[in-house]
Amino acid sequence: MTTYTDAQVPPGSKVAMAPAAPNAPLRGRRSPLASVGLHVTLVVASVIAVFPVLWVLLTSLKPPAYATSTDFFKDTTFVNYTNLLNDTPFLTWFGNSLLVAGLTTVVGVFVAATTGYAVSRFRFPGKRGLMWTLLITQMFPVAVLIVPIYNIMSSMGLLNQPVGLVITYLTIAVPFCAWMMKGFFDTIPREIDESGQVDGLTPFGTFWRLILPLAKPGIAVTAFYSFVTAWGEVAYASAFMVGDENLTLAGGLQKFVNQYGAQWGPMAAASVLIAIPAALVFLFAQRHLVTGVSAGAVKG
Repeated sequence: MTTYTDAQVPPGSKVAMAPAAPNAPLRGRRSPLASVGLHVTLVVASVIAVFPVLWVLLTSLKPPAYATSTDFFKDTTFVNYTNLLNDTPFLTWFGNSLLVAGLTTVVGVFVAATTGYAVSRFRFPGKRGLMWTLLITQMFPVAVLIVPIYNIMSSMGLLNQPVGLVITYLTIAVPFCAWMMKGFFDTIPREIDESGQVDGLTPFGTFWRLILPLAKPGIAVTAFYSFVTAWGEVAYASAFMVGDENLTLAGGLQKFVNQYGAQWGPMAAASVLIAIPAALVFLFAQRHLVTGVSAGAVKG
C-alpha cells in the first residue's frame, strides 16, 4: 500500500498515513535514566536533611556511657529525659521561653499587621521615612546592636526581665513582618475597604472585620517567624538573662557544656523537646497557608 505525507494527500482521497515511530519519546515524559537520577538525588537530599535530626533523636535514647558512640540501638533508655526533667530546671526554662515567645508572637503579629495595613492603605507624613527605618534596621547584625540595647534595657530596669527580652525580640521581628504584611495587604483589593466604609465601619473596624480574615496566610507566616525568632534566639537571651529561674532554653542549654566536658545525652533530649513546640507552630501555620491560599480572591 502506498503511503503519503500530509502535503501529498489529494483532497477527498482515502490513503493510509505513515504510522508514528514506535520509540518516539512523548512530550513531557522523562527518560528512564533521567527519572532514576532525579529519584536518587531526592533520596540523597532527604537523607542529608533528616540525618542530623535522627542522630540527635537516637543520641537522646542512648545511655550516657555511649553518648558519643555510633552504636545507636544498644541499651535504649529514657534516662536522659528523666534526668533532664527531674534533676535540672528544664521545665522552668521551658516555661520562660514559652512566655517570651508567646508574648513576642501575639504583640509582634498585632503591631506588624496594623503597621503594614496603615502603610498599605493610608498616606501620612513620614510614611516614606518609616518604611526606610523598617528596612534599615534589618541591616545591623546582633553583634552591633547587643551593646546599645543592653544599655537601654539597663537604664530602664528591664534586664533579667521577660518584658525586656520581649521588647528586644520585637525589634527583630516587627520590621521584617511589617514589610511582609504590607506586601500582602497590597494584594487585597481596596474595594473591600470602600465597602466597609459604605456599611459605616471605622477604619479599624474595616481592618479588624474585613481585612484580617482575608489576611490569614500572611498572619500565619508572620506568627511563625515571630515565634521562631524568640524561641531559638541565643545571643540576647544569654546576655540579658541570668539565674536559673530566669533563663530561657537558649541560656539553659549552655549549662550542659563547660570547660570540663559536655553532657551530650541530656542536651540531645532537651533538643528533641525544644523542637516540639516549633514543629507544632509550623504545622499550624502550614494548615492556614494551605486552606487560606485563595482567601483574598475576589471575583470581578
